[in-house]
Amino acid sequence: MDAEELLDEAAARDATHPLAGYRDRFVIPDPDLSYLDGNSLGMTPRATVHRIHEVMNDEWADGLIRSWTKWLDLPLVVGNELAPLIGANDGEVVVHDSTTINVHQLLHAAVALRPDATHLVVDPGEFPTDRYAVAAVAAQHGLGVRTPPPGGTLDDLDLTGCAAVVRSLVDYRTARIADLVGATARAADHGAIVIWDLSHAVGAIGVDLPAAGVDMAVGCTYKFLNGGPGAPGFSFVRAGLADQIDHPLRGWFGQHDQFDMDAEWQPKHGVGRLMIGTPGILGLEAARCGIAISAEVGAERLAATSTELTSFGLDLVDRLGLVTVTPRDASQRGAHIAIQHPAADDITTALAQRHRVIADYRRPNLVRLGCSPLTTRFTDIARAMIALRTEIDQRA
Repeated sequence: MDAEELLDEAAARDATHPLAGYRDRFVIPDPDLSYLDGNSLGMTPRATVHRIHEVMNDEWADGLIRSWTKWLDLPLVVGNELAPLIGANDGEVVVHDSTTINVHQLLHAAVALRPDATHLVVDPGEFPTDRYAVAAVAAQHGLGVRTPPPGGTLDDLDLTGCAAVVRSLVDYRTARIADLVGATARAADHGAIVIWDLSHAVGAIGVDLPAAGVDMAVGCTYKFLNGGPGAPGFSFVRAGLADQIDHPLRGWFGQHDQFDMDAEWQPKHGVGRLMIGTPGILGLEAARCGIAISAEVGAERLAATSTELTSFGLDLVDRLGLVTVTPRDASQRGAHIAIQHPAADDITTALAQRHRVIADYRRPNLVRLGCSPLTTRFTDIARAMIALRTEIDQRA
């Protein structure tokens, strides 16, 4: 099909899509740039620019220390605002620290709940932070680390004696969605906890942690939630379990009465006990603005739009003769498309330099195209696929 026809088709979809207007709520200096890396760093909400200015000028500069009266519980307040996007309830989510810190915390907590455990489990292809955290916590507790056999999957492992499995809900390379319900139940049958990493899921696909029986989860806010670079991560602990957990990362914001300076350690009730030191208020407020837009749209509409965008992209993959490792079944697919080619690294660079298409590269041979439901246009996807075909043909 002619490139112009593809672009016309994409433009027609953009013109009638019910979420198209939300793109106007983001700062877009270059409307001709096709930004397909929102699965790594989301765009800047206009509200964030205003809110950060307001916090700095009114609450910090003018209010000074007096503003802490509205900031003290902000990690829990923002957690409650994020909770509906993962099916959680008030009091089950706290937004604090980085995803890496939160993974370490929950791993220690899971090990403490299973003192007879012999090992932790992680896939060797899992996101680096998760693998590194598993190795570190296992070493600290004298535990082993088990991975699937060559060619196998986590579902092939016997989880007897396992304290925790760390697993991404959406694979960061292929966009394949794991079996949230099945994997959680199978681990529970062996007394283990799955700590789900939702970093590539929240704000992009439908997630209902309580319905799936999930005990613990973590995630970031700077991808599909548009929280900004280095925005704080979040932790989920199901109601009823939070008061049972313990972890070694203690700080005064996790203390029951943090202003009783002479008190011995007595953790907050509920998920607030995961808080550690003084939170970064600017980062929290920035994350809050991005979360607010996603919460306004709702998880169901976000997921539906992600499916529409990726389905359109996969259709173009077929029509243009490209190769993908991303699942065709929408129920098994997150919100990015991975195009496979031996020269993927060079092609990703060429997309930016010659076609004004920002994608990203994952070793050894994948170009990832992130389809953020609030900001990605069908036109962006069409431009990227056409450019990919052009660059591949030049290398034939």
